[in-house]
Amino acid sequence: MNLDEAGPTEWTARAEVGVGPWRGEWPSDERYDPELLAEGDRRNVVDAYRYWRREAIVADVDRRRHPFHVAIENFQHDHNIGTVVRTANAFAAAAVHIVGRRRWNRRGAMVTDRYQHLEHHPDVPSLAEYATAHGLVIVAVDNTPGSRPVETVRLPRECVLLFGQEGPGLSTEAQDSASLVVSIAQFGTTRSINAGVAAGIVMHTWIRQHADLSQAW
Repeated sequence: MNLDEAGPTEWTARAEVGVGPWRGEWPSDERYDPELLAEGDRRNVVDAYRYWRREAIVADVDRRRHPFHVAIENFQHDHNIGTVVRTANAFAAAAVHIVGRRRWNRRGAMVTDRYQHLEHHPDVPSLAEYATAHGLVIVAVDNTPGSRPVETVRLPRECVLLFGQEGPGLSTEAQDSASLVVSIAQFGTTRSINAGVAAGIVMHTWIRQHADLSQAW
């Protein structure tokens, strides 16, 4: 949809985000939400999805999701999970898997969890079972001895990128479940990188290696 041709106007007031009510004759396409057309669409979505129903957006992304999954351990209510979900959504990951506690702080996701497939696994063995059943290679991300620099590794196309929690990193069980352990090159004084940032770096590495960049917005 070309917004310049369709008619809606981006609101310029600082208190408003998105677009106001649709101007002119409403589109007949069933993907459009009558309530959003009438009241405006202030969601955090790209212009191509303005006024679309949530289900229509998810269905459209499903047609072009990438075959990598993201998993993060959640044994201490890690506050980085929301950031990981938001980044996974930006890169159209197949799914995000929460390992451990089901509940997590969704604030950092900025509502992107509504458009991202989420799975829960009570423990690492159940995640490993899922990966095996779906032909996915588990790639653990941690700066432990024996890990390989992600900057020099070719990541598997169909994989689960597994991240640990802020501070303790990946559990021993999680590392043992992986076929490959990668680390991120660091040059400063800190022992580790924020888990949300690390997830973004490795996901983008996968994008650079495997994604069709002509499909990006």
